[in-house]
Amino acid sequence: MMDAALSGNRVFESAETLAHDVAEWLCGLAQGSDRVFVVCLSGGSTPRRLYECLAAPEIASRLPWRRTHWFWGDERFVPHDDRDSNYRMARDAFLARVPVPDGNIHAVPTEGLSPDQAAALYEATLKRFYGADALALDRPLFDITLLGIGENGHTASLFPGQPALEETRRWAVAVIGAKAEARITLTYPTLNSSRDVAFVATGQEKRAIVARARAGDRTLPAAIIRPVGRLHWFTDRAAAPAGAD
Repeated sequence: MMDAALSGNRVFESAETLAHDVAEWLCGLAQGSDRVFVVCLSGGSTPRRLYECLAAPEIASRLPWRRTHWFWGDERFVPHDDRDSNYRMARDAFLARVPVPDGNIHAVPTEGLSPDQAAALYEATLKRFYGADALALDRPLFDITLLGIGENGHTASLFPGQPALEETRRWAVAVIGAKAEARITLTYPTLNSSRDVAFVATGQEKRAIVARARAGDRTLPAAIIRPVGRLHWFTDRAAAPAGAD
């Protein structure tokens, strides 16, 4: 089992070990909290196995589902039943398989409104949940924020060269033109408002970009993440930069 208080970087022997141990880490932090526990989920394919581990009986039986809330760091602007939906991936991987109350699942709205309206509505949802219109350094919005890193250094839907990188006031924005479909992403101030931010990366194709991000290459959106709490890099052996342990 992974130490719930672990801070910093960790290299796992395989993607499977990473998925199981990071799920255990998340569960341990949630168990150790005596209040509402808030998780911001990553999309894409990398965290799917981690999410499946959350639904495995040995972890699901211990996770305090009734006081744990789930948000998303970004979402593709597609219907929730679309195969590219980050919400659908998390739902299929674990949320539909565990006793989580519907009111604890806070998906990004993607139907019946424009991308800009969706971002504004999700921001309003976050502010209502948080209970304030401004984020306080001593009261993070999230307990855990899970993030991935793309081969171009993007994280969430913060892509190189996009206006969203400069946003400091809004909590969520629409991202149009970076990919074929519009996206909604949380901004740096929102993602950084977390007690623990964990980048999760697997596979040899991620090794070079992980090395650059961990070295502080500020041309990469992922390298600019600076949480108010602890920053972690969790990689399997294939994605770990040379000399990492």
